[in-house]
Amino acid sequence: MTTVTTDDRLDGGIRTTAAALPGAWRLGLLRGAMELRAFFRQRDQAIFTFAFPIVFLFLFASIFSDDVEGAGITASQLYVPAMIAAGIMSTSFQSLGISIALERDQKQLRRLRGTPMPPAAYFLGKVWLVLVAGLLETAALLAVGTVFYDVDLPTSASAWLTFGWIFVLGLTGCALLGIAISSVPQNAQSATSVVVLPFLVLQFISGVYIAVDAIPDWLLNIGALFPLKWMCQGLRGVFLPESAAVLEQAGGWEYGRVALVMGAWCIGGLILCLMTFRWKNRRED
Repeated sequence: MTTVTTDDRLDGGIRTTAAALPGAWRLGLLRGAMELRAFFRQRDQAIFTFAFPIVFLFLFASIFSDDVEGAGITASQLYVPAMIAAGIMSTSFQSLGISIALERDQKQLRRLRGTPMPPAAYFLGKVWLVLVAGLLETAALLAVGTVFYDVDLPTSASAWLTFGWIFVLGLTGCALLGIAISSVPQNAQSATSVVVLPFLVLQFISGVYIAVDAIPDWLLNIGALFPLKWMCQGLRGVFLPESAAVLEQAGGWEYGRVALVMGAWCIGGLILCLMTFRWKNRRED
């Protein structure tokens, strides 16, 4: 007599074994590869995503290129870490907020929910997409900053470690917020407006386009409620000399507060996702 130790099922004449089915991590990796292929096949979207912060860096760094008094840097150098932070948020918050809303409106999410694929695999696929896109965007902006604007790369392991945790926390928090805000648009047509507007406002009040010392305190305090301001501040601390810290609102890099706020947004973003994410449009309920 043969003992069956797995859940054997006969489906359409084909015997399958439950133990042979790939797990969520394996499926998430495969889903991520598919997401990346789809992203890079849409060349106009990929080019726009990567070129947008680079073009803005060239524009602002060319217009505002004078030395910053008392900071030991030029205005051009000040823009490089800020644009890196904006690039990270663009490839995570903006990209996911719009793309997931489109997939929901096109009923792709509804069809995926009806397959045996675990829901976690779908989100893991999105994580791989934003991770690769964020790394490529950051590398491109760093290359531009070092070649054209004399930004010095860190020489110590501790500085690169600081960059690492800022990148991970920033990407994670912004990706979770992107997933959460994807449930706000009523349809695909409104997704871009709903997602881009708050991102654009945050860039102006978080020290991306305008130097922190030129922004009114009340606007900075609003920006401080969100992760972009702290990403900008932390990355300035990594890539700019210590003398530039005088430009910050508190006169220092405040790495502890940067980690605290961004970590809180990772937790808060996860809670928002669990509370608000929808596989179908509201009109389909």
